Amino acid sequence: MTFPVVGMVGGGQLARMTHEAGIPLGIRFKLLSDTPQDSAAQVVSDVVIGDYRDLDTLRDFARGCDVITFDHEHVPTEHLRALEADGIPVRPGPDALVHAQDKGVMRAKLDELGVPCPRHRIVEDPADVAAFAAEGVAASPGVGTESDGFPVVLKTVRGGYDGKGVWVVRSAAEAAEPFRAGVPVLAEEKVAFVRELAANVVRSPHGQAVAYPVVESRQVDGVCDTVIAPAPGLSEELAGQAQELALRVAKELEVVGHLAVELFETADGRILVNELAMRPHNSGHWSQDGAVTSQFANHVRAVLDLPLGDPRPRAKWTVMANVLGGDYPDMYAAYLHCMARDPQLKIHMYGKDVKPGRKVGHVNTYGDDLDDVLERARHAAGYLRGTITE
Repeated sequence: MTFPVVGMVGGGQLARMTHEAGIPLGIRFKLLSDTPQDSAAQVVSDVVIGDYRDLDTLRDFARGCDVITFDHEHVPTEHLRALEADGIPVRPGPDALVHAQDKGVMRAKLDELGVPCPRHRIVEDPADVAAFAAEGVAASPGVGTESDGFPVVLKTVRGGYDGKGVWVVRSAAEAAEPFRAGVPVLAEEKVAFVRELAANVVRSPHGQAVAYPVVESRQVDGVCDTVIAPAPGLSEELAGQAQELALRVAKELEVVGHLAVELFETADGRILVNELAMRPHNSGHWSQDGAVTSQFANHVRAVLDLPLGDPRPRAKWTVMANVLGGDYPDMYAAYLHCMARDPQLKIHMYGKDVKPGRKVGHVNTYGDDLDDVLERARHAAGYLRGTITE
């Protein structure tokens, strides 16, 4: 029997952990990585170093692969169409992936589907941003903190992650910077949300789909800090709405693989779609140790059109805390304390150089007492970073 080869474009930690999930299945991975030092390039045996923006490089890489998938959404859409024309299965395909690549395209499609989103439109310049803010006042008196409708959220339609490519502006005078990149800018109302949620689903080519428990995602300076699974205090009704919404989006966009739908929960009990990601996602890292089948294992199954695994949680609560780089570079020395203090702790490191603010790993904890599980995760992440010393 010949086992399939999965071609993964992108050498980051998502590729590293997806490769790990394929090992027990005997799945072979081929990686297109920017450098030999990238997170996944350190552990995958078949690595091609090259530029994913170059079509010839992509075509050469795709030879011998049974399917192509990604750990980021940045491959040019026209290149993916060319691979499909060459007969290479691309999952998710370009018609789906463009909705995660281009926020303007995403918003237009979600509007067409009747999916609840923040008020938004493409804006041309700072004066147009002021006009957008004023439109919000006219539509909903009291929106924004000022009578002119500001603050407003501005996003470049392509690129941007972990707070990059996103600005909260409080006046037209502050709105100039996003336009300097020379790409379209999307304006959105600044939603008065009570918390951020994420609904993670996985869909296979023949339409089988599974939904993970809806999680709460806590951000610090625009970067995911902590994920709690399931989201505490979330009603069954709203959790069901979020899962159904994510499954419907996956079906309508014909997503193959993992889809993360990032959501705002509002004070009046609504959910609004913030972002889409068509790959394993930070909000699903808890599933490595907290679910019967992780997001990474189900992504592998989906792109190969294998039956999907059980997404149910193994424990009452699972908490994921990101480990960010700080001023303490020798994280390995901290293992002794963390492992001795909490033998149930699961540490996942990405093989990255430690730099301040950089995601270099995460920890998972689980149990029946949420306060205890949260404290254990935060302590471990803080100790590894060096912000906690006892």
